[in-house]
Amino acid sequence: MKKIRVAAAVIQDSRGRYLCMQRCRSDQEYTSMHWEFPGGKIEDGETGYDTLLREIKEEMDWDIFVGRLLGTITYEYPDFTISLEAYLCKGGKGHFKLLEHLDYRWLKRSEMTSLEWTEADREVLGLL
Repeated sequence: MKKIRVAAAVIQDSRGRYLCMQRCRSDQEYTSMHWEFPGGKIEDGETGYDTLLREIKEEMDWDIFVGRLLGTITYEYPDFTISLEAYLCKGGKGHFKLLEHLDYRWLKRSEMTSLEWTEADREVLGLL
């Protein structure tokens, strides 16, 4: 089974809310239009930290501050296994753009379970 390493930015604002992003429609029912923390695949030679700086800039045209590693989640989807490194982050100056996502919400931890998360990202909620 294919294994993918991913870094996720758990971005918290000054009011204690977290940035939740809705994925675009895809042919994979188990992730299509589900919610996730922004981020992406860790390329060869990259750290999770480097990946988040690159991916958030590419997908949201936004600079962020990457903080500590919250933990790593491993989850087996039907056609691949994901190893997801979740980092606590802060947003930079200005506003981000929705270049790769359908929607976003800033939610408190207690509100986040109302969303339909990808399974790996749902497990990240347990790290908060």
